[in-house]
Amino acid sequence: MAREIYETKRKALKINLNDKIYGTFAEIGAGQEVARNFFNAGAASGTIAKTISAYDMAFSDAIYGAEDSGRYVSRSRLRKMLEHEYELLTERLVGEKYHQKRLFAFANTVSALNFNKTNEPHGWIGLRFQHEVGGAPNDIIFHVRLLDSDNLLQQKVLGILGVSLVFAAYYYTRDVQTMIESLADNLSPGSVEIDLVKVNGPVFEGVNERLINLYLIAKGFSKAAIFNPEGLAYQSKDFLYKKDIMILRTKYRQRSNPNFDLFNLGIAQFKRNLGIKDDNLVVMIEVLMTNVLDRAPQFTPEDLQYFAGRAEYLCSTGNHILVSNFTRNHYLAEYLAQFKPRNVGISTNISNLRNIFNSKQYTKGNYTDELLSYVSGLFSKNVKLYAYPYLQKQQNQIITTSNMPVSPEARPLFEFLVKNNYIIDIEDYDERHVKTV
Repeated sequence: MAREIYETKRKALKINLNDKIYGTFAEIGAGQEVARNFFNAGAASGTIAKTISAYDMAFSDAIYGAEDSGRYVSRSRLRKMLEHEYELLTERLVGEKYHQKRLFAFANTVSALNFNKTNEPHGWIGLRFQHEVGGAPNDIIFHVRLLDSDNLLQQKVLGILGVSLVFAAYYYTRDVQTMIESLADNLSPGSVEIDLVKVNGPVFEGVNERLINLYLIAKGFSKAAIFNPEGLAYQSKDFLYKKDIMILRTKYRQRSNPNFDLFNLGIAQFKRNLGIKDDNLVVMIEVLMTNVLDRAPQFTPEDLQYFAGRAEYLCSTGNHILVSNFTRNHYLAEYLAQFKPRNVGISTNISNLRNIFNSKQYTKGNYTDELLSYVSGLFSKNVKLYAYPYLQKQQNQIITTSNMPVSPEARPLFEFLVKNNYIIDIEDYDERHVKTV
């Protein structure tokens, strides 16, 4: 049965009329958009103990403490806000009047679009809440990118997200997928990207963080998720900003394990060619969700479980894992470009490269336009392709860029890219490690 989607005002009013839910709102940036929705809905005195906006840095530091990083739109700042506001609730709201209340502290720290439209609008939004009266607190924290090109629209989106978060915490936590899905209720497609969700607390015991963040991709809320070797999700910008990035691309339900021998050679070559230091290097294995997402709405919970298991296995090899829906290399390059990387290396099999320069793989009559768009989108983003060879079984021949089949009309472009080191053969490989395609 389809879930009823409540209007934002109705969600806020339902919270306000629940005399067991009570808490505070602390908002930095974009105005008090969330609290305003609860005030406008009516009966807010039954829900709101306090609202606060500490815009000036001196006031914010005096309340929550300084940020060593100097970044105030950050997960660290959000956590300090939640901890401080929730502690005040438990200290001050004592007595019989509050014995049956389930307390919450909502917080956000946001950089909305500035007057000159020169910044990158994004924010951290979170809630610390009691699911049971007197119970231990739980946390829901997520990061958003605000995509509208108008400040007022971004403020509206932020208000809707905040109301949906409070509502989801009290009505949907028993079904985490519904909880995540409901965050985007009443939002226009393309207005926001939710690229990280973190949960903690007794109500989320046994919840798989990988599944939550993979579900963001499955629902189209995010394009990618990054996990560390322990399987915990990272916020992409925090992890990748101005790094040297090397990625090995793998497919959904790939029969064989990644070719780590050749990939390690590619990493060493990437470092050597560009003078990259280990302390600035990020190495990731990418798992593509694209071909299973193309089957939507046939995408199943079993598919999600597979991706979570695949990510867990690859994390266990000691690698960082990127799960994405980037069909082609240039989509991946465009995604990485927003983090201003110093250098990007993408390791791929020559067999995949062969398809790129095969005119039969493109829309009939539109081959040159599509290929030029692909090449421009990829190599204009400071990307190098490190191509590892494969063994062509029929002729028992190892294929590299020197003997790879290329459509005649694409050969001059291909040779230009090879000659100018945009496409680079992985060198010094052991033929025993070359796999058959």
